[in-house]
Amino acid sequence: MPGAADEAEASLAFASDASDGSGVLNDGTPIARPRLSGTNLVRAADHNQRVTLHAIRVGGSLTRVELARITGLTGPAIANITRRLLQDGMIEEAGQRRGGRGQPPTKLVVRHDACNSIGVNVDRDHVSIVLVDFSGRTLASVSEDVEYALPDQVRTLYRRSIKKLLRKANVEPAKLIGIGVAIPDDLGSVDLPGRPDAYSEWNSVDVAGLFGDPFALPVFVENDAAAAAIGEMQFGLGQQNHSFFYILMSSGLGGGFVVDGNYVRGANGRSGELGFMHASGDMGSGEPIQRWVSLSGLAAHLAADGHPLSAALADDPEPAVADSLERWTTHAATLLATPIEAINCLIDPGLILLGGRLPAALLDRLADRINARMAASRDGSPAVAPVVRAQLAKDAPAVGAAILPFGHFLLPTPGALWKAGPVDAQAFQST
Repeated sequence: MPGAADEAEASLAFASDASDGSGVLNDGTPIARPRLSGTNLVRAADHNQRVTLHAIRVGGSLTRVELARITGLTGPAIANITRRLLQDGMIEEAGQRRGGRGQPPTKLVVRHDACNSIGVNVDRDHVSIVLVDFSGRTLASVSEDVEYALPDQVRTLYRRSIKKLLRKANVEPAKLIGIGVAIPDDLGSVDLPGRPDAYSEWNSVDVAGLFGDPFALPVFVENDAAAAAIGEMQFGLGQQNHSFFYILMSSGLGGGFVVDGNYVRGANGRSGELGFMHASGDMGSGEPIQRWVSLSGLAAHLAADGHPLSAALADDPEPAVADSLERWTTHAATLLATPIEAINCLIDPGLILLGGRLPAALLDRLADRINARMAASRDGSPAVAPVVRAQLAKDAPAVGAAILPFGHFLLPTPGALWKAGPVDAQAFQST
């Protein structure tokens, strides 16, 4: 929704672009250099509109005077932007604020039903589909526990479910602005117990193409932990904490890192892969941490004690299951201590968040164990971020995936200022 240029200010965006060919290492590896991308007035105006909309969404109810103070834009600029947002149906007036002098100012709020998005999470043990509104609220969802679902199975579930979800939530297809897909990196190649040979299909499949019917919508594909972190950044605890590390416990173990409200991908788009770190010492076996700290690790531990994973996901597990969970939680906290110490020392986040398909009580207990262990072994560390359960912990990758279209079209992103970008592509593969 580009706006008038009278409120725009030129900005400078930085992006990594390995194709620039600024040099090579001794072994011939190309060195990426920063790309300097000066913006134009139309894109700067669009960015200011996104910032204003985001401020209203986070603030809940703001006047135009408050928006000008929060965003740093002029009064006339805010007047122009809010007029367009009202015309587009993105915000609405919500009465007047009484108690001050003069004419009471009008309060502005976001219309939660302004648009909707679909989120899909494909993992090695389940497929989840959610329909969300612009507030990030889940209106309808479906999830199937499927061990190593193949691409055709995911396509079939989506086509069978999506119209039912829209009817259940009373949402018109015209309100949909896109589909986000959260999927683990190397889905078809990471060696986990029971993985069938046919699962390697995921290494070559066109993920976006699985969701081409029944609606022709732009598709955004993202790593599952990154999607969970981005969702938390836009609609969860990230609204008050602009720098955090997100730990996602799914069938594997992943992480996502947000700094000053921006997701950080790393040179190869693989930042946060703490699941591949190796356990060592008295409590470790030298295997990747995700062999224990993950849903698959928890399932293996419970199976050794004679319990199914479903017993652990109950709200009130029976005593024998609770005892098994207690031992898993203690060991998981021990294994996570070294990675979290590294995160604290190297990254210095404000929070470390835990999310995944585990009961809230179990995530809270694991966070408490980690915090106690970190406090006991701090030993001069300059800063130790508290570990807490993420606000969007349940179905976090699916909800985070659904938020990707909102981020691309409506919310502030550094890419919104770049003069060139893949804005007309059918699929947006984040790397």
